[in-house]
Amino acid sequence: MAYLAIAGAVALAGCDSGEVPSPAERQQGEAAQSTVAANTVELRGDGLSAGAESFYYAAGQAEVEAALAKALGASLRSGENPECGAGRITFTDFAGGLTVHFQQNRLVGWNWHGVQDGDAAPTGTVKLPGEVQVGSARGVAEAATGFAKVEGSTLGEEFALGDKIGGFITGDKVEMLYAGTQCFFR
Repeated sequence: MAYLAIAGAVALAGCDSGEVPSPAERQQGEAAQSTVAANTVELRGDGLSAGAESFYYAAGQAEVEAALAKALGASLRSGENPECGAGRITFTDFAGGLTVHFQQNRLVGWNWHGVQDGDAAPTGTVKLPGEVQVGSARGVAEAATGFAKVEGSTLGEEFALGDKIGGFITGDKVEMLYAGTQCFFR
C-alpha cells in the first residue's frame, strides 16, 4: 500500500509543467508586492494593479471594474464586439484612455491609448512600470529593455516590449500600449 501511495505522489508530481505558478506563488510574486497609490492603475503584461488590488488575467469582471472605478472614476462606456477573431469580447472604457477586455466575465487584456474626445478627465493615473508610457517619445520606447519592431504589421508602426506588451508609434510618440487578448483586425 505504501508503494502505491509513493507511486501516486510521483505520478502527480510529474504532471506539473513548472511554468504556471500556483495561486499561493502568485500572491508571493511581483504583482502582489507592487502596491500603487489608491488613484493609480499600473498595467502589466499579465494583468494590472488598481490601488492596493492586483489582478491577473482570468480575474472576475465585476471585481476588476470595481477596483478600476475606485482608482479612475466611473466607467465611461462599455460594449461588446461579437466579431472578434479571438471570440466575443466585452470591453469597458475608463478615463485616462484605458480599455479593459473581458471574455466570459473574466479579464483577458487591456489597451491604453490617448484620451478620446468628450471623455471625462481622469481622477487618477494610468501608467506602465518603467519609462515607456502613452505619449512617450519614440527614442524612449526604442531604448527600453525588450524593445523590438514588429516587422510587417498591417496596423502601422508596431513594437513589442518583451514578450507580453505591445504598442504602436505614430510620428515620434507612443500612441497605444496593449497586452493580453486584443481585437485587432490584421
